[in-house]
Amino acid sequence: MSEPLWTSADIEAATGGAASAPFAVSGLSIDTRTLKPGDLFVALKDVRDGHDFAARAFEAGATGALVSRDTDGRGPFLKVDDVLTALEAMAVAARARSGAIRTAVTGSVGKTSVKEMLARIFRAVGPAHWPEKSFNNHWGVPLTLARMPADTARAVFEIGMSTPGEIAPRSKLVRPHHALVTRIAPAHLEGLGSVEGVAREKADIFVGLEAGGTVIVPEDDPFRDLLAERGRAACPTATVESFGVGEDATARLVEATSDGVASRFVVNVAGQRAVVALNAVGEHWGVNAAAALLVATLTGITLVDAAEALSGFAPPPGRGTSETLYLPGGGTATLVDDAYNANPESMRAALAALATRPAERRLVALGEMLEIGAGSEAAHAGLADPVLASEAKIAFLSGGGMQALESALGGRIETHFGAGSDSLLDKVKKALTNGDILLIKGSNASGMGRLADALREWSAVESALETGARTERDGRG
Repeated sequence: MSEPLWTSADIEAATGGAASAPFAVSGLSIDTRTLKPGDLFVALKDVRDGHDFAARAFEAGATGALVSRDTDGRGPFLKVDDVLTALEAMAVAARARSGAIRTAVTGSVGKTSVKEMLARIFRAVGPAHWPEKSFNNHWGVPLTLARMPADTARAVFEIGMSTPGEIAPRSKLVRPHHALVTRIAPAHLEGLGSVEGVAREKADIFVGLEAGGTVIVPEDDPFRDLLAERGRAACPTATVESFGVGEDATARLVEATSDGVASRFVVNVAGQRAVVALNAVGEHWGVNAAAALLVATLTGITLVDAAEALSGFAPPPGRGTSETLYLPGGGTATLVDDAYNANPESMRAALAALATRPAERRLVALGEMLEIGAGSEAAHAGLADPVLASEAKIAFLSGGGMQALESALGGRIETHFGAGSDSLLDKVKKALTNGDILLIKGSNASGMGRLADALREWSAVESALETGARTERDGRG
């Protein structure tokens, strides 16, 4: 039997709380819907109060609960003054008891993808730890740390923000040995005021660096030097490395080829070359791969082993995944689901990648970009040239911000506008024909993910109908 992740005695020592009875847990959960038997249920207060779900957690198999008040739970609990503060204390204790090499990743675009690349490489070579989904906020980072087993060799953490001042404390919690900024883009401008403000906030990931750690910056970013300077100021003993396509990058993308479905990237890391094959399209994926390979080598993995482990990687759901849609009458189209989030930088990258994908026709369904501040109208209008360069034949546009893009396109291609993504569904279904490729992208809150899900459901029905009809024909034959 494996060692428990936490015992109640361990949690008492870390938090100063008191357990109602001894217990041991194999994991941590904040959601009864995904809780696994043997988990500790952490009763956080967010949109809803986790204490109200303690009984349900024990019914789902929890073996203990972390609470700040008495509940009607049906199992042992450990009571603390504040649950989030206690979770942070467990995170610190988990970090202290592990010898893991820790990497922290942030950025306006690409941070989840680079995190997933590193997780893939790390777990191929030894005990590894990484966050579920995009657990990068005030509870996601400490939860991920507290879940880290003591025998972890390498761990990667994603650190995000929505308002100023959020990244520094999360970096201090992780205490990374290597900290990386993927890219700076106009995002969260309503809180940060300017793109330079975004860069300064993202650079706070270096605040928690361990002495002698590594500052990793995007070589081709306009804020490259600002990021490096703030990294050196935060950790004077740090080494500065970079990645990108520029000649001075430590890890440099030197060649990219694609058949429109998968890509082959040649990367040079500190003078050594490696080839990586990814099930993704677009130069930005090669740059992401260069960043991941650089970090992997800094943790002691050979470039050859890292490249081999990374080959075959596919984007996380909603970040450029490609799949087949079955259409009425037996035809098929390709759906590129990049609906998880969007800002001007990631929109341009997705449209550039679309232009490289072979298709009978290219179509785009774009949701408005949110939290980009006073320049929103210009930013949306500025997507006109990238849309045209993608050779899209039809543009489906959703949300008030996209009215500026519709005007900027000026009738040069067919456009359909809807106040919300749901209003576009029937128009998209009627437009799709055999051999088409459809890119869906927009800020998460724009609801474009719902459009992608609805098209998947439609496709599944059409596929089932075609299968049934084929079976009936075969039976008659």
